[in-house]
Amino acid sequence: MKRRAFLWGSAASLALPPVMSRAQDQDAEHRLIETARAIAGRPYRPDTTKLSAPFERANYDSYRGIRTRPGVSGDLALGSDYRADLLPPGWLFREPVAIGLPGHDTRFSPALYTFDQRYFTADAATQDAADMGFSGLRLRHRLNVPDRWDDVLVLQGASYFRALAKDTVYGLSARALALGTGGPAPEEFPRFTRIEVFGTQADLRFGCLIDSTRASAALVATLRPGTRTVLECALHLFPRVPLADAGIAPLTSMFQHSDMGPARIDDFRPAVHDSDTLVIDNGAGERLWRPLANPAQVQMSAFSDSGPRGFGLVQMPTDFERFRDQEGAYHRRPSGFVTPRGDWGAGAVMLLEIPTENEFADNIVVFWRPDRVLDPGAHRFDYRLDFTAPGPATLPPRPEPLSPVRSASGLEPNAGDARLFVIDYTETGPMPDMSGARLEVAGAAPGAVTGEALYPLAARAEGWRASFVFTPRPGQEVAELRLRLRAQDGTPLAPVWLHRWTRTVDGGV
Repeated sequence: MKRRAFLWGSAASLALPPVMSRAQDQDAEHRLIETARAIAGRPYRPDTTKLSAPFERANYDSYRGIRTRPGVSGDLALGSDYRADLLPPGWLFREPVAIGLPGHDTRFSPALYTFDQRYFTADAATQDAADMGFSGLRLRHRLNVPDRWDDVLVLQGASYFRALAKDTVYGLSARALALGTGGPAPEEFPRFTRIEVFGTQADLRFGCLIDSTRASAALVATLRPGTRTVLECALHLFPRVPLADAGIAPLTSMFQHSDMGPARIDDFRPAVHDSDTLVIDNGAGERLWRPLANPAQVQMSAFSDSGPRGFGLVQMPTDFERFRDQEGAYHRRPSGFVTPRGDWGAGAVMLLEIPTENEFADNIVVFWRPDRVLDPGAHRFDYRLDFTAPGPATLPPRPEPLSPVRSASGLEPNAGDARLFVIDYTETGPMPDMSGARLEVAGAAPGAVTGEALYPLAARAEGWRASFVFTPRPGQEVAELRLRLRAQDGTPLAPVWLHRWTRTVDGGV
């Protein structure tokens, strides 16, 4: 799939008063949820609105030449803490989305925009496109410095949204809902049909009406920007048919390559990725640490759980030298972490990894899939979604004193038919007594694990390295590796490190 390339649908506009009290906010929120419930009670009706001039032929370059007009479609004040931009249709974003903003008229017209005359005729802003709608909403906030309105949240494309923490740049995305992701049938992309801001408080509350072939939904969220930008989310889901393949709180990212290997990417940069690690805090109290992969074939992994405590896609490196890409600034891409509110019951954190040869495809998806079938009716999932700076320090704290910070592998130089894995750890608390510490590596059968070693990194004042060699049996295609670092008395010293080994495109190790 192309990155954030999906947007569908429209909905009837809900009237907004110019100024809203908290009671009015709650009424508008209730109406949005009840609208989603009502929509689920009738057959799905795809929107048939067609783009017309000057938007219908916009491509990547010309779409960027459609610009908001300050005070008309852009830089719209939402109280003293936010500004809003109404995003135009065109290019990949071809289905209308109704927008509601307190105190603003949000009826669509080409006259709301200016058009770069390198791509558009001089009369572009006067053409008749009154039946069209916007493609999404951008919210801005004084995120980094007091005198500048920076992007903090964009809702655009299917049910995708992206948020920024302080001093980060756009990277991974979230979605309101996923249906059929990684399944045998084509994936279904639920779509925003309406986005409504309920009030103008410092903690901005908004809602999204969502529709799709098999379900409708309302996502209601409260936004709190900062060093850690937080969205407190409530998904109200109304299936039209029983859903066995729903994805709750999906995160979508890009992983092309890193020093984890085996590398098949010919690139001047040592690493290219928006995220490089899946982190899961499971209901059993463990933290699972799974480096991401760009596999030779599509692969889906399920991490079964009951009562999950959290999961997320983390960007671990924070140094420019790990990427050496000034334009991409991958060392500033945010991490995203989902913390369920309440008991989500039994299910699995699902990880989809899709092969990619470039950095323009979102090839990583992670979400929660309930074990139970979600029958027609009402289902609610509450969660907190944190967008943070990269690195391990922004993850929820854990009792283990060490955390992995780098996973790497390479062909074992002596035998040539085995793979050497290296995991570097750094301190997250007081340094423990490492005398007698040991590695426990499991899950390689029918292959063999040898050469386990644990030692301090001489080039650093802190940090330890674990390494081992995995040798697959002839014909073996996959192995699930699990490493645990324990103190002499058996106390866990670090999260559980996981990796799925598969053969390379050419059949090598």
